[in-house]
Amino acid sequence: MAEIELFTPEELFEFSVRVFRHFGVPEQDAQTAATVLQAADLRGIDSHGVARLHTYFDMLTLGRIAPKPEVTIVRESRSTATVDGGNGLGLVVGPKANAIAMAKALTAGSGWVSVRNTNHFGIAGFYVLEALKHDLIGWAMTNTTKLVAPLWGAERMLGTNPIAIAFPGLEEPPIVIDMATTAAAYGKIEIARRANKPIPTGWAIDRSGASTTDPNAMIDGGAMLPLGSDRDRGGHKGYGLAVMVDVLSAVLSGANWGPFVPPFALRQEIPTRSVGKGIGHFFGALRIDAFIDTNEFKRQIDDLVRTLRKTRPAPGTTGPLIPGDPEREAEATRLREGIPLVAAVVDELRDISRQTGVPL
Repeated sequence: MAEIELFTPEELFEFSVRVFRHFGVPEQDAQTAATVLQAADLRGIDSHGVARLHTYFDMLTLGRIAPKPEVTIVRESRSTATVDGGNGLGLVVGPKANAIAMAKALTAGSGWVSVRNTNHFGIAGFYVLEALKHDLIGWAMTNTTKLVAPLWGAERMLGTNPIAIAFPGLEEPPIVIDMATTAAAYGKIEIARRANKPIPTGWAIDRSGASTTDPNAMIDGGAMLPLGSDRDRGGHKGYGLAVMVDVLSAVLSGANWGPFVPPFALRQEIPTRSVGKGIGHFFGALRIDAFIDTNEFKRQIDDLVRTLRKTRPAPGTTGPLIPGDPEREAEATRLREGIPLVAAVVDELRDISRQTGVPL
């Protein structure tokens, strides 16, 4: 088992802020970026927290990401906008575009923002949690570098293309749905590789197109599989969702789509051509009282949550979870005990510390 080291959320936040500032990222933007990373670590989504920091470090070092991007609205209506992220950190561009969507929703009833010329934006769940603070239903999605084979395909053509949506409750916690459109998030395959553990059947194929449980076989020229994995298990549904995310995030905004999405990490393959600008995101926000009384909606969400929790448990289980439960439990534990990092991630952070002079 990989060695685990505990850090307080504050330690990792401050380290991340100082690393981003090292590259000239403005203070407020650096804090925003660190907040998005911290949200992932607190919610137990280890693949998208400080485990990603070395990749941002690499891309900023090589000048592939602009530390001070000019984020502009290039097309707009009362309830919609297209945003150009100026090739900035997605951790900065994403929150700014999401804020535009929320502001439009508060005035027009709904807000929809498609984003181009941006980069990896962290966990999609962060953005919908922000919407909940304003009594809004939040949507967030992004396309990503090609890692996934289309249904019945044997090579990478699509990204993991996550989707998130959240609904507030009155007394019960919110329903927070945050998922990749693949059988598993790529970060889980990275974690399995670091821990030298196999992955479940149905997550990936090797370079020949055969099913594999070896994370290295997927990383070395293989591909991930859509949610459902194959046709009999509903792989066409995950494939369809991934295409939807690509269209809304990229075709609609003018970003790159499918196999042309630029790489997030240095070791990933660079596309042969570009069909747009950078990576794409898509954000939506709905003002509840534009449809129904807000408290009535929240009461119904409470009733829905309680009804689902009362479901007779399947054998060997404690009964159904509500979307967002595991992340809430992880956050409560990690706020109390600290954030656990495997040795490989700690080594990467120490490498950043050595190169920047920022103490860990």
